[in-house]
Amino acid sequence: MLRFTLKRLVIALLVALTVSAFSFGLMFASGDPAVAIAGEGATQADIDVVRQRFGFDRPILVQYGSWMARAVSGDFGDSFYFSKPVVDLLAERLPATATLAALAITLAVVMAIPLGMLAAVFQNRFPDRLALAIGTIGQATPSFWLALMFIWFFAVKLHLLPVSGSKTLAHFVLPSVVLGYYAVPSMLRLCRAGMIEALQSDYVRTARAKGLLPNQVLFGHAIRNAVLPVISVAAVEFGFILGGSVVVESVFSIKGVGLLAWESIARNDFPTIQAIILLYAMIYVWLTFLADIVNAWLDPRIRVS
Repeated sequence: MLRFTLKRLVIALLVALTVSAFSFGLMFASGDPAVAIAGEGATQADIDVVRQRFGFDRPILVQYGSWMARAVSGDFGDSFYFSKPVVDLLAERLPATATLAALAITLAVVMAIPLGMLAAVFQNRFPDRLALAIGTIGQATPSFWLALMFIWFFAVKLHLLPVSGSKTLAHFVLPSVVLGYYAVPSMLRLCRAGMIEALQSDYVRTARAKGLLPNQVLFGHAIRNAVLPVISVAAVEFGFILGGSVVVESVFSIKGVGLLAWESIARNDFPTIQAIILLYAMIYVWLTFLADIVNAWLDPRIRVS
């Protein structure tokens, strides 16, 4: 187990390093950042002042090394637009996004696993088709449209939930459902496929032959192997949820990191954009690493693969 963990840790660190280089390089993807920061109508002298002020006149590797050294210590520089440290902006906005993402992935898992189990137990029958239909609708429905429909029905028509903001837990109900529903289909299908395979395996047939009750076979034997792929994909879906929060937070006016990303992109706030991309990528990398460790703990065969 230790060898497997160290191997996965090295891979995670290499991926994190690659992502950091990509995040830094995005600043130069659309051209000279000094020109973008200086704005339209800036003279060459103005551009040169900006280039010297932000260190764009130094070699690219030197800039990357300096940026990484500061980023490791939690210093992402100052926001061009908000005129305050980027780390302070993230500290202000991250709790709202973390709450939204945690509720969304929890909702997705709570929906996907029971539906996947139901679909597998009643394979090719009405419950199976209904569960797959629910998953297909979730994957095909644009999140912004679903968010607007939820606002119209639950907030405007029924007055059950608030339209926007993040003051109370009630403000997170609609956006978390929108984000979580989009993550359901992939986990549902994986759980269904894993459960069907488990129910047809030799150890399940042996358990049935011993006279165990159906619920004991299902929850005591089959589900452990069936949820293994769901754990891995849940980490991936959490990354998609963070990315999808940009749209959902904008629709529901939640002042989280997603809305901050939208505001920063619209205003060429490069330090903030870099920090958000790096933050999201690191969360994604380390969640994937933790999912690999949990899977290896649940299934010892993975450790020797």
